[in-house]
Amino acid sequence: MGEEYDAVNQIVLGVISWTTLFLFIRKILSKRSFGFCNRLVSTIHAILAVILASLSVEDWSCPVCPLASAPSLKQACAKQSSFFMCGSEQVAALLITEISSPFLHARELLKEVGYRDTDLNLAADMTFGVIFSVARMVGGPYLTFLTLSAAYNPMLIKAMAVGLQLVSAFWFYKIVKMVKYKLGKARKVGLASPSLQTAKLD
Repeated sequence: MGEEYDAVNQIVLGVISWTTLFLFIRKILSKRSFGFCNRLVSTIHAILAVILASLSVEDWSCPVCPLASAPSLKQACAKQSSFFMCGSEQVAALLITEISSPFLHARELLKEVGYRDTDLNLAADMTFGVIFSVARMVGGPYLTFLTLSAAYNPMLIKAMAVGLQLVSAFWFYKIVKMVKYKLGKARKVGLASPSLQTAKLD
């Protein structure tokens, strides 16, 4: 009962804190859109989650150890809950899912401040694509394998691991298509630029 009460308190505190930060950003950036301010808060949240998840790793030679165990104090702080078992697996999942989020939001933030279809925006797209692909399609399957192979992990945690990997594979497919489109578009613009300059000179 005490753990459930603590978990509820942490959730309420989190909602209040992030809402307050959002309202503060909306006030100081009143000329920016709702979505822009929301993405700024989401970026801060993702960076903080990655930092806390990284700091909670006890041994980087085995970052998902110990398996199927109660979370340590650092892991509980990182995932904002001490209610569930499988602390190492949940923190690893948090790190894998959030590490690409700042670059996801950066793509849209750059567009709103006037950098749409620029080299900087393309660099943000490519960085996001690479980090997402490595995290979700290399780290993700490894974490799924460890989670499924741990004998004492609950079926719910195993099902969540499989579901997360399936969702990651779907978005990986979509991101590959996006990257191909962006690179093709950049190549066409690059080929068109010399032709336009030649036409102006003529």
